[in-house]
Amino acid sequence: MRPDKDVLIVGAGPAGLLLAGDLAEAGIDCTVVERRERESELTRAFAVHARTMEQLDARGIADELLSTGLRNPVLQFLRIDLSRLPSRYPQVLVTPQYNTERVLRARARAHGAEIREGCEVTGLRQDATGVEVEVRAADGATQTLRAAYAVGADGRNSGVRRSLGLPFSGRSAVRSMMLADVRLAEPPRKPPTVGAVGDAFALLVPFGDGWFRVMAWNRHHRMPDNAPVGLEEIREVARRALGSDFGMRDPRWLSRFHSDERQCPRYRVGRVFLVGDAAHVHSPAGGMGMNTAIQDSANLGWKLAAVLRGRAPDALLDTYHAERHPVGRRVLRMSGALLRGVLTTPRALCGVRDFLAHTVLRFPPLAMRLARAISGIDIAYAAAAGAHPLTGKRAPDLSLTDGRRLYEALRARRFVLATPADSPLPASVTDGWAEEVEFVTPSGPTGKAVLVRPDAYIAWATSERRPQYRADEIRRALADWCGTGSARSRRASSR
Repeated sequence: MRPDKDVLIVGAGPAGLLLAGDLAEAGIDCTVVERRERESELTRAFAVHARTMEQLDARGIADELLSTGLRNPVLQFLRIDLSRLPSRYPQVLVTPQYNTERVLRARARAHGAEIREGCEVTGLRQDATGVEVEVRAADGATQTLRAAYAVGADGRNSGVRRSLGLPFSGRSAVRSMMLADVRLAEPPRKPPTVGAVGDAFALLVPFGDGWFRVMAWNRHHRMPDNAPVGLEEIREVARRALGSDFGMRDPRWLSRFHSDERQCPRYRVGRVFLVGDAAHVHSPAGGMGMNTAIQDSANLGWKLAAVLRGRAPDALLDTYHAERHPVGRRVLRMSGALLRGVLTTPRALCGVRDFLAHTVLRFPPLAMRLARAISGIDIAYAAAAGAHPLTGKRAPDLSLTDGRRLYEALRARRFVLATPADSPLPASVTDGWAEEVEFVTPSGPTGKAVLVRPDAYIAWATSERRPQYRADEIRRALADWCGTGSARSRRASSR
């Protein structure tokens, strides 16, 4: 059967919405189905880190999201200085998840993505040519949608993952964590505010609109997730961990949850992919969960588009799991270690813990290494043996001779080849690649030519400094990563 859609995405959270926007912008026919019937005004995630902001910058929507929250150059949970990060965004942006979703939803719809709300997936099956997904609408009507590929972005309780029969092995990292959105009669002078005293933990974060998120944990009162939460219970924990409850009042949301550390062993099964919490869940420490989810989709989107447009073989899609599964595993381990360091330390040793953490962070190389890891700036993908050392690494945001930045050039969702001004490329190399590649020149000396993927990672690089690069080497890199180019390019490469 011929697919009705190119890609069907299950779940309209941040990961699903960013993927939908990328695909729709590339001209891929995609539909998102979402169980919720309206936008949520509640949220768990609230931290947007530097690497995610760079991904949004490469899509032209970073400034819009910046306007919705507060920029904090210090990650208060760990007192880590982010202000020296080598990024345009040397901070963590604190904004409710619903703001991130609104920005991503508007972009997806502007590019033509269809978003169906109030639709629950009840079944999934696939064959050699497509995926069939059974969908039940809010009124009970059912429909079977067929797509060339499907993506499960439907969270930790993913129905797509269950349909694939995949395990979600791991464990609960912490139980009975309490969340609330509240107003404060006496806000702290320098929020965010965090405190841990061995048997109690509390974190207070401002959203910038008069609401504060409070996260609290009481070692001596751990209840099931469905147990009711009272504001007085959260106040009591805050007083113990922070020294004050700051006059908490008017809660608009109270919830109790447990934090898991789990990861799916496979992110791809045939024509179905998993992104975000459907593939991995982590502790909230460091605020890396939503960021990892968004970056999953940034990795997958351009690959799906390239395959569907006939510019890359299906094997390219296998690199999604190969590149992102190790990242998910690293985030799981790192966030888990941070959480246990805060919550499992006995009260008598809290002072020792804080002293050791402060001492470690006083060494700039160690502090910067931790800041880069949590912000996602240091994420890199494995490269083939013999590849240039830059291959697989994050592309820096170079200034270009035409007045733009590299990440502005990436907004066309194409590859970008940056070559030094003193080594111009012959026409035999550049002709025929206009649809797939933009050719740019950095404004400063680099001594390198780099081919940057649409997700802002370096696909290929050379440090050849002769006036003329080896044209055959560049053509080969373009063909390997961007397809065969036009007939004119193919004729040039055969000379």
